[in-house]
Amino acid sequence: MTYDLFIGDRLFSSWSLRGWLLLKKFGLPHNTHLVGLYSGTMAQDLAPLAPARLVPVLRTPQGDVVGETMAIVETLAERHPDAGHWPTEESARILARWMCAEMASGFSALRSTCPMQLQMCHVGYEPAPDVLADLDRIETLWNLARRRHGKSGPWLFGAYTAADAFFAPVAARIIGYGLPISEDARTYCMQTIGDPAFVAWRKQALEISYDPFPYPQDVPNTPWPVS
Repeated sequence: MTYDLFIGDRLFSSWSLRGWLLLKKFGLPHNTHLVGLYSGTMAQDLAPLAPARLVPVLRTPQGDVVGETMAIVETLAERHPDAGHWPTEESARILARWMCAEMASGFSALRSTCPMQLQMCHVGYEPAPDVLADLDRIETLWNLARRRHGKSGPWLFGAYTAADAFFAPVAARIIGYGLPISEDARTYCMQTIGDPAFVAWRKQALEISYDPFPYPQDVPNTPWPVS
């Protein structure tokens, strides 16, 4: 039973990273297919998967096509209830779903002004007030999950869940732009980008070079902290 996952460029596609982690971190067999997000062929590449128009796109072993990451995680959790996408305890599961849904629809300032890129870290980037507000909300959610449900392990709900997959690109943005957060939040971010699955994703991402780089920043850069 092998899934097919269609993704955009690993270096930049935050939603593709989320979709991949929902398979990789939960031990679900899959083949990964790269579509032309930055080369301009995405619509053509996704045409056989209609009505999909964005990445990631999941195709089940039976041939059903699933778009949108919230739909993907619910499909996988329904098909593999023992994989651990959601916490087992009900109140933790409710909060985890809420956090993933808010991630999918919110934090527009952070997502638009700090696009994910895994090549380097920016030094001296000055976040706007609305980005700082997004960071404050993210820390509120992280702290709540950890305080109520995360004491049994290092992730938001103790064990790794879909919530950690959904917030992985946020952690990458925080580290990549040197955004101001608490020490506890920074520790979580470093744990996220140092996780073997994340490291493997970034290693593959760096196999493709981009000239010009899609997201130039007029600030100095330093190397990515985890290789």
